[in-house]
Amino acid sequence: MSNPSVLSPAAPGFAVFAQPGAGVDFEHIRRMANTVVPFGAFVGVEVTEVDADHAVVEIPDRPELTNQFGTVHAGAQFLAADIAGACAFVGATAGRIADVEWLVVRDSWSSFRRPARGLVRAVGTVDERAVRQVLAAGPGERVDLDGKAVLHDAAGTLVATFRFAYVAELAAPAAPAAP
Repeated sequence: MSNPSVLSPAAPGFAVFAQPGAGVDFEHIRRMANTVVPFGAFVGVEVTEVDADHAVVEIPDRPELTNQFGTVHAGAQFLAADIAGACAFVGATAGRIADVEWLVVRDSWSSFRRPARGLVRAVGTVDERAVRQVLAAGPGERVDLDGKAVLHDAAGTLVATFRFAYVAELAAPAAPAAP
C-alpha cells in the first residue's frame, strides 16, 4: 500500500511548502506540515504556528500518548520536537524552500526535565547563521545546521529540551535540455 502523502520525486522534497508567485505564506506552510508527515498526523500532533523565527507543535492530551505512569510518552515528545525543528527550518528558509531537496536529522540530544502532563507544546528554532548559509547555498550544496526545541506542559513548566544537528541539501542544478 502506498502512502498518498509521500512527496513527488520529480520536485525538490520541500517544494510542497512553496507557493510560486505568492511570496511566503506561513499559513500554507503550517497546513502542509500537518498534511505531509503521515506519522505526525497518525499520532495527532499538530503544527499550530510557523513563522521565520520559530514553529510550535502541540501534543494533544490523550491517554494513548502517555506511558504507564500517565505522563506524556518520551516518543511523543521527541516526535513533536522533531516536527517543530523541521518546521522552524522551513519557516526560516521559506523564501528559498522550493530549492531544498532534503533536510535530515544527523544527530539529536534530549534532556527530559520533568514528567509532562496534559497538552504539551514544542517550540522549535534553528540557528540563524546556518539559515543564512542555506539561503546563500548553491545548487547541490549541503549545509550543516543546528536546531533546538523546548517543550512545556499545560502548566507552562519546562519538561524537555532537544537539540538537533541537521544537514540540508539544495536541489542539484537542472539537467541541460536535450538538443
